[in-house]
Amino acid sequence: MEEFQRALLKEPAMRLSVVIPVYNEAETILQILKKVEEASFDKEIVVVDDASTDKTRQLLEKFGEGIKVLFHETNQGKGAAIRTALSHVTGDIVIIQDADLEYDPSEYPQLIAPILEGKADVVYGSRFLGRPHRVLLFWHSVGNKILTTLSNMLTNLNLTDMETGYKVFRAEVLRRIKIESKRFGFEPEITAKIAKLGCRIYEVPISYWGRDYSEGKKINWRDGIAAIYWIIWYNLFRRG
Repeated sequence: MEEFQRALLKEPAMRLSVVIPVYNEAETILQILKKVEEASFDKEIVVVDDASTDKTRQLLEKFGEGIKVLFHETNQGKGAAIRTALSHVTGDIVIIQDADLEYDPSEYPQLIAPILEGKADVVYGSRFLGRPHRVLLFWHSVGNKILTTLSNMLTNLNLTDMETGYKVFRAEVLRRIKIESKRFGFEPEITAKIAKLGCRIYEVPISYWGRDYSEGKKINWRDGIAAIYWIIWYNLFRRG
């Protein structure tokens, strides 16, 4: 892995922007920032605190230099936090990183590789392609597969994990997209829009250490119902 990472770092003029939307993750935010900082890439870290009500904001204010921290004064949702962050990124490649510990930044090399190799414009990290994962929440995984299937039917893609938290983009792709969603509608929206742009999309296997609701998981069945609406809306009723 170290040799592979060094090879990727030889790619000229490629800078990574790591976007971290965060809401009430005081238990994990410092750990995930440390893990992201340890990733051996030329990078910037852009964190958007979406009006947390726990100690997340105070921890971010004390974190020190080396990251960009932006604050929402009212809670708006994951999509809104990502939209805020994207107006501040300067890198050539953008990766979305959740603020919990479900996704491991040590896997950035394989996530970014298809873009650096000139094969992809967008890379999705799939939790269903055979890497280690915590056994948890059967109905959540069923719902995920239903949403992915519906999305695939309308985009004509063959993704295995549309709802994945690990999505990587060439920055120029995101500059062509106007993100409208405020909450978890970001996932079906961005998938519909990159499909309409004709982007070259890759999936790579990732590990996944999912949480249950007692550990702070936020997405629920209501978000699943909303996702069905957004899949239909952005694929059938929105042009861009």
